[in-house]
Amino acid sequence: MPGCFKKTLFALASVISFVSFILIVVAMGTSKWMTGKILCKTGADLVNATDPELVKFIGEIYYGLFRGGKIRQCGLGGRRSKFTIFPHMVKKLNTGLHVMIIMFLCVAIFFSLVSFGFCILNAIKVPYRAINGPAGACLWNFLAGGFVVLAVTSFMAAVKLHHLTERIANFRENIFRFVILEERFEDCFWICVASATAHAVNLLLIAISGINFPKIKTKTEEVNVTAEDIMY
Repeated sequence: MPGCFKKTLFALASVISFVSFILIVVAMGTSKWMTGKILCKTGADLVNATDPELVKFIGEIYYGLFRGGKIRQCGLGGRRSKFTIFPHMVKKLNTGLHVMIIMFLCVAIFFSLVSFGFCILNAIKVPYRAINGPAGACLWNFLAGGFVVLAVTSFMAAVKLHHLTERIANFRENIFRFVILEERFEDCFWICVASATAHAVNLLLIAISGINFPKIKTKTEEVNVTAEDIMY
């Protein structure tokens, strides 16, 4: 049986792994990875809008991995619309990269659950095989955190290098053209960053569990038995 200290660390690591699993699932299911402000360039150019008048042509956009929405401001008031990434819009984006982000997160979900199971196992007993012990728990946490990092990095590359927001804003816009004025990574993006950080914390906890701390020994008093003690 593992010691009380190791039990506590692995129990804490199992909770963190499960929380990471929940965080990734929540992040994938929500639609606010990015928000931004979009300018209706065509409408502004048609009326030769100056700086004070540009406010009438600035809308908003938000999106996640599967859906999003935007407010079009082309001089005639705001028009709200919602959209889904699949199955049509994804063809206008970098399809391979977008699907890869989703796959990375799905793999991270799987490894988070495996990590959760291994941490529970190590909290209950000392496994006979090394791969089932702390080494295995480290491996699964490393893989889970690594795939989340890959997903986050790929999403940043899609936004910054492949102009993901601009492509989404101009999807099926035959008359108006939109340009991006401002982009912000939102809570769901940072939730994934928190998930990767959670697995890094788990690696630290597992490393600490392997440290053999010196035990505090108490001196036992020697009992001297004399003949008189025996008589009484």
